[in-house]
Amino acid sequence: MKITSLVKKSIALAVLAAATLGANAASSKITYLGAASVGTPLSFNSGAVPVGEFSDYFTFTLPANHGSGYSVINFEVSELFNTLLATVSLYSNADGTLFNTDDTLLSSAPVSSGNQLALTFGPSAASSYYLNVTGTANGTQGGLYNGAISVTAVPEPETSALLLAGLGLLGALARRRKSV
Repeated sequence: MKITSLVKKSIALAVLAAATLGANAASSKITYLGAASVGTPLSFNSGAVPVGEFSDYFTFTLPANHGSGYSVINFEVSELFNTLLATVSLYSNADGTLFNTDDTLLSSAPVSSGNQLALTFGPSAASSYYLNVTGTANGTQGGLYNGAISVTAVPEPETSALLLAGLGLLGALARRRKSV
């Protein structure tokens, strides 16, 4: 009789401990955004994040030899939804499989004001990437945030060299005309 009572208490304690761990665990989700292109921002949002810490992942691909910019902003709705952003980090992911040995941290931006985060990177290789957004949802119903990925063209080194050569040639012609 004492053994069954001990077993029941042990099971109840284990269930209570599991519920406590689950309540304190950080929420996390993975969202595939698709391919980013020049001139069209690739937007993303959190949906409703439950109250507490979160770490969300947004996967996408970038074109080769382009710069990219990332911004995330808190979308506050009175006291119902509010988010304190902590970091936004960009990772390369060559094989497209998350969280394995080929994932490389490329850039990270820590919180500046708690309401907005931004970072830039590039030029980049054509590949798969993912963005990790972390923070704490502290509204009574959780938190909301929005973000965007923008891609800009980065000139090839040959283009810059050709521009400089052309400017040098124009300068030489102007100097020659002035001396004649």
